[in-house]
Amino acid sequence: MRPIGWVRSQITEAVDDQWGGLVSTIEFDDTAYSPESLCGLDEFSHVQVLFYMHRAAPEKQLTGSKHPRERQDWPRVGVFAQRAKDRPNHIGLSTCRLVRVEGTQIWLAELDAINGTPVLDIKPYMNEFGPRGEVKQPSWSEELMAGYFAT
Repeated sequence: MRPIGWVRSQITEAVDDQWGGLVSTIEFDDTAYSPESLCGLDEFSHVQVLFYMHRAAPEKQLTGSKHPRERQDWPRVGVFAQRAKDRPNHIGLSTCRLVRVEGTQIWLAELDAINGTPVLDIKPYMNEFGPRGEVKQPSWSEELMAGYFAT
């Protein structure tokens, strides 16, 4: 795989919270992609961004389980039951509000990726690909996310 573009953000270090209100851009590789590749994207309100967490430390890669954010009051859960950055392959996924499209750049609200992050793909969010049926999650995850998009 090779990046289709890179995140441009005022956030330069991985943080756990306070992504709310942030507007970032994705600058596409304009040697490989033209504005035509983004034609029609502005008709969608949201996109999903797949990115490579390039600053995650390989030696910290989690393959088993841990307490999210090292909080002993939350249960120990496996790497695939949490969204930790130290996961196999260091791939991130974020669903963001699309602010605007201009040339080979898109502006996104609340993209939780730091400046310089390589973007692997974007897809328009379509309701039909969203969850069908009731969505459930454990209470610890709701507590964990309480400040994630705070401003």
